[in-house]
Amino acid sequence: MPRWLVWLNEYVPIRYAAWFLAAVGLVASGVHAWSTDTEWWLVVVFATLVLMGFGDISQSSRAVLRNYPVIGHLRYLLEFIRPEMRQYFIESDGEATPFSRQQRSLVYQRAKGEPDKRPFGTQKDVNATGYEWISHSLLPTHIHSQDFRINIGADGSSCTQPYSASVFNVSAMSFGALSANAILALNGGAKKGGFAHDTGEGSISRYHRQPGGDLIWEIGSGYFGCRDEQGQFDPVQFEANARSPQVKLIELKLSQGAKPGHGGVLPGPKVTLEIAEARGVPAGQDCISPSSHSAFSTPIEMMQFIERLRQLSGGKPVGFKFCMGHVWEWFAMVKAMRETGIWPDFIVIDGAEGGTGAAPLEFTDHVGAPLQEGLLMVHNTLVGLNERHRVKLGCAGKVISAFDIARMMALGADWCNSARGFMFALGCIQAQTCHTGHCPTGVTTQDPARMRALVVPDKTERVYRFHHNTMFALKELVQAAGLTHPNQITADHILRRVSGFETRRLSNLLNYAKPGELLLAEKGEGPWLQPAFEQYWLKARADSFTL
Repeated sequence: MPRWLVWLNEYVPIRYAAWFLAAVGLVASGVHAWSTDTEWWLVVVFATLVLMGFGDISQSSRAVLRNYPVIGHLRYLLEFIRPEMRQYFIESDGEATPFSRQQRSLVYQRAKGEPDKRPFGTQKDVNATGYEWISHSLLPTHIHSQDFRINIGADGSSCTQPYSASVFNVSAMSFGALSANAILALNGGAKKGGFAHDTGEGSISRYHRQPGGDLIWEIGSGYFGCRDEQGQFDPVQFEANARSPQVKLIELKLSQGAKPGHGGVLPGPKVTLEIAEARGVPAGQDCISPSSHSAFSTPIEMMQFIERLRQLSGGKPVGFKFCMGHVWEWFAMVKAMRETGIWPDFIVIDGAEGGTGAAPLEFTDHVGAPLQEGLLMVHNTLVGLNERHRVKLGCAGKVISAFDIARMMALGADWCNSARGFMFALGCIQAQTCHTGHCPTGVTTQDPARMRALVVPDKTERVYRFHHNTMFALKELVQAAGLTHPNQITADHILRRVSGFETRRLSNLLNYAKPGELLLAEKGEGPWLQPAFEQYWLKARADSFTL
């Protein structure tokens, strides 16, 4: 970039170019009109654009206009005429785009408190293979509250501070990946709505603490917020943070859906003083997240570490999050639980289809098990051992609508987390510039000028409304099915079209374990639910992650 352009961008950001040119046009047209006493209409036009720009940067509800005065109106013009532009926006963009646009539109409507009703029936092809629906009852129920909750902890573990959690919470997104204003709005919305906010592995920042919303403290392999100078786990720092009344759950992150089995590096120039403060690392130096943990190396050591975290936290619920990889490693963890008698209070299964941050293409597309397979494997294993009651299961992976939540409940989840849904509520338009720092809506940037586009009070309310209205929609689904709580939704309630002439319930389509089935198979007294995994179960060891 030429030096003069760098200088100009420092004082007049390029995204203000249309507004700047309107101001130049106003001056030029004014001089011309004054000298010729003609074409005063040009002055009116340019003056209108300049005033429009002032209005854009002053309003608080539209982040795009705050960052892109004047020219940003083109986006909203296209949104306004979208029914007529359907061929361009939806049908010509391929199969992935309509799903994404419909998701975003639904979240925007609920976050803004706008009606989410649509005319002329379903917009999906009910005869298409893969179409799913929930069966309804002729005797619908009436539920007084949409505040569906579950208790996590204190069921056979040493947990003394169980947590009553919403069935829909904010999934893990770190400060650093998200802006300070985004964190403030998410946690403020969680505070108002009574749901939990996962910190992501970037630890607890001042922006998580300020609103006072419930936190799920995620601890990754970098031990941010509880590490010593060598990057090893520091129990003193952990205890100081974990005993904060705001921290409700401790989540040990083994892997994530976006890039399972892959570490990460936050380059030194991006490690600001605030990020360094939250993570407990030196400012301006590369911040490294190893691909594996150093606090344990075997499944038994992992369970012992979980119990250690539980004791250090004062008895708070402790669990772990992972994306299903080698099945024998999961089996080894379960065998370690049985052998040590130490059971996590919860497990969060991350699906490979999830992830809002940037990751290598091969990892986003071809590493890790999808959420359905991972969740069902964990659920079936615990049911087959008669131990499902000990552990609550959370899940994450493109969960946005009430039907998404209902479907995950049918697969065995106790609650769901969402990242992209709450990002949409913040105003994310999927510009896919998260990793560049040039986010147009101030959600994923540390640039103060761009960040100011995200007005915290306005977006706090939108986060709250998205959760509130999604829970209302879930309540209506549960009532229609004749139930009283979403945890009563089973695989018998969800149907899928498997061909043009056949539909099947998930209970008939997927393999579900019966209580104690794995124990019988282990003794040779019954068949294996999935014979392909028999050898992995028999070879898995509590003292090693390898076969």
